[in-house]
Amino acid sequence: MKILVLLPAMVLSCAAAGLTQPPSLEDGYAQMYNRQFDEAHRTFRQWQAAHPANPLGPVSDAAAYLFSELDRLRILQSEFFSEDHSFLKLHKPAADLHLKAEFELDLAQADHLAAARPAEDTDAEFATVLEHGLHSDYLALIEKRYVAALSETKQGRTAAERLLAAHPDCYDANLAIGVENYLLSLKPAPVRLLLRAGGAETDKQAGLEKLRLTAEKGHFLAPFARLLLALAALRDRDYAGARAQLNWLASRYPQNELYREELAKVK
Repeated sequence: MKILVLLPAMVLSCAAAGLTQPPSLEDGYAQMYNRQFDEAHRTFRQWQAAHPANPLGPVSDAAAYLFSELDRLRILQSEFFSEDHSFLKLHKPAADLHLKAEFELDLAQADHLAAARPAEDTDAEFATVLEHGLHSDYLALIEKRYVAALSETKQGRTAAERLLAAHPDCYDANLAIGVENYLLSLKPAPVRLLLRAGGAETDKQAGLEKLRLTAEKGHFLAPFARLLLALAALRDRDYAGARAQLNWLASRYPQNELYREELAKVK
């Protein structure tokens, strides 16, 4: 059984919960969303040099590697904005093996640093959520290993729920729950039954509510939540809703052509 799983958590923002996030870390994510990947890598590595024991540095750098590979392969366009909306493409793209090695090295370093911190360390908790999410995306979108990706997604969602229980104002953590529920809810009823039996969550409305909460109150993840809401609106033929989300993204990140391209296609 092949199951498409999208990124459960692109990055969690716990600034509202009392974490001090240097501006350079936020700048790195803005650069990443704007397709300025070299600049994003430099920013994340500078932040890591100043915080060598914090797993957010390497895991953020891993995020920039993943986004650059998705951009190079035009996977967001082919997987999510295609006409059939199947969310299940069997063609395996030609991955950049050097990039994959750097991506996996960053994830391993983040995992090592997170394990060395106290069990309830907030930075370590949401770095772990992000690590599972990034790995899930790579497995599903590039390697087409959907079952393995689902396992990572469930682990990321569980970690996000644990983080939210302690810090409910870490709004970006809601994306992990929203993505799993929304995307898996699109599967046929028999598949959803099997997914729920295996511990997955498949409630469409709950998923959309979590995505909206991330878009409205999230920080680093708000742009990604808006992209998913635009996709959901297109599937439901809510073209006005899709235009609103894509307009926001296109104005905020003018160097990312995806938003303008998809906006031009909306009826």
